[in-house]
Amino acid sequence: MGALAKTRALPQRRWRIGALLGIGVLVNYLDRLNLSVAAPQLQHAFDLSPAQVGWFLSAFFWSYALCQVPAGVLLDRLGPTRVGRWGALLWGVASTMTAFAGGFGGILAARILLGIAEAPSFPASAKATGYWFPRRERAFATSLFDVASKFSNVIGVPLVAFAIVHAGWRWGFGLTAVLSFGYFVAFYLIYRDPSADPGLSDIERQYIVQGGATPEGHTAASALGMLSYLLTQRKVWGLIVGFAAYGYSFSLFLTWLPGYLMHTMHMSILHSAFYTAVPWSVATITDLLIGGWLIDHLIARGNDESRVRKTVLMGGMVLGLAVFGATRTSDPNWAIMWISIALGGLASAAPVCWSLPSLIAPKGGVGSLGSLMNLANNLMGAAAPIATGYILGTTNSFTDAFLVAAAILVVGIAFFIVVLQRIEPIADPRNIRQPSRHRR
Repeated sequence: MGALAKTRALPQRRWRIGALLGIGVLVNYLDRLNLSVAAPQLQHAFDLSPAQVGWFLSAFFWSYALCQVPAGVLLDRLGPTRVGRWGALLWGVASTMTAFAGGFGGILAARILLGIAEAPSFPASAKATGYWFPRRERAFATSLFDVASKFSNVIGVPLVAFAIVHAGWRWGFGLTAVLSFGYFVAFYLIYRDPSADPGLSDIERQYIVQGGATPEGHTAASALGMLSYLLTQRKVWGLIVGFAAYGYSFSLFLTWLPGYLMHTMHMSILHSAFYTAVPWSVATITDLLIGGWLIDHLIARGNDESRVRKTVLMGGMVLGLAVFGATRTSDPNWAIMWISIALGGLASAAPVCWSLPSLIAPKGGVGSLGSLMNLANNLMGAAAPIATGYILGTTNSFTDAFLVAAAILVVGIAFFIVVLQRIEPIADPRNIRQPSRHRR
């Protein structure tokens, strides 16, 4: 009780930063999902096939994925303050370009720019969270920005759908452009790393540092050296492949769920938007309560940190297999129930994944590890809407698309179990003994 009271008596500057990062990801995802809501209007306007819509929906993911490693290197060299400012500014520019685009090519180019601009977002949030929060608070702090990617669909899909239905698809992108520029101003004024933040008290700074916050500073290794070192580590590959499997299912729901409800359940845009909000609401709750609060609570009670995080991670991934249930029903209520279970499970696993770079990476390697993880995640994220589009065009059904997602999840689960193993720090490359030149 004394320790709890002491924690509550501390200044709360770190939670203000955590909330800011969460709002950033919320705006970030509103910029992404507006295209999936506008897709039916755009498909009609440009006379696109389902396969072409899949390519259209994936344009963001390709540039986003390809820029992950450069973004991670920049983060480890320049830090989240400078990289975060430039990124947020360019979100608004990209959305504005989309709103004023004169055709398919202009929209495609704007989505590619958006992918470049948002590439540092999640690795930067993971790195900043490592700087600002002790290990005992890391799960909930991570869930604050991760949950925004789910909650964005709860409020964003109906909001954007309303704007598109009543004012046209351009207003859906204009709305998110205004929000993006607003966040840029807020981030510029508020965010600093702990060592540079004049609003951080000495007592809260001491609490953060003594609680195991990620040290600020750069690695002694070169950027290429750190990437090469990370790619030789078994745990890194377990995290990369496991999170990539998560990314495929998440991207499928993010880009095609409204289309699935309209195609399979014969719903209108607005009707599908409100049905879409149900599984994302479940995902929002499980992300915060299970992937965030429950983990910190169990660790605070003395349970093994690695075992707690790994149990939630594996349990969430297994629940993601509930997507199979949606293939066995034509009732929209049952379908949404199964999809809600699947998304809820995946959402509880996601904060664990995003907390791992700051928990296991060597000093100065959090951004690089986060970018490698997110690169794989978004390569699969880019593949999911394309594969789904081709499957839909060939079979006129989402059944096989959902089965493919379930099969990929099984592979990811296997890598988390066998390859990632315990959640513990990777040795700093400076601590690795180099082979002697005289050794024969």
